[in-house]
Amino acid sequence: MTHELIKRIREHAVERHDLIRKMDAGLDLACALVEAARAEAGRLGLAIAAAVVDSGGQLVEAVRMDGAQLCAMPLAMDKAYTAVACGLPTAAWAKRTQPGQADWGLNTALGGRLIAFAGGIPLYSGSSLVGGLGISGAAAHQDEAVATAAVSALGLSASHQKDPAG
Repeated sequence: MTHELIKRIREHAVERHDLIRKMDAGLDLACALVEAARAEAGRLGLAIAAAVVDSGGQLVEAVRMDGAQLCAMPLAMDKAYTAVACGLPTAAWAKRTQPGQADWGLNTALGGRLIAFAGGIPLYSGSSLVGGLGISGAAAHQDEAVATAAVSALGLSASHQKDPAG
């Protein structure tokens, strides 16, 4: 069966593009998101760390502003990872991971890499999840505000949007 599939793909080379469908947050977008986050944090008088990961959760760009807490960078990276891995803002997990709730303990999964407080935003371009942005260094609600402002400034969304083409 596998050989037949390979043969059909080779025979219909023009249709191969239908088999490969992936959009990713590239370096230019990641740098622009980090700059937008830095600008918003500066406007608010905050010192933060910002990290952008691609759709596979791999780090593309990260920066720690002067004066940001040392722990801000690893938290920003893990917030970005959590947002893309789960396809939801990290704030969505805050109440659901408390004792007695349905997702209690989720934040200890993957060696504690999943973050269950605000500041991580998935990056959607239309209906495609292309990466994640994580902000850390201020109060969780401030981290989220900075992330949301950066995402909005670049015309992305933190939630899945229906594809107008289909």
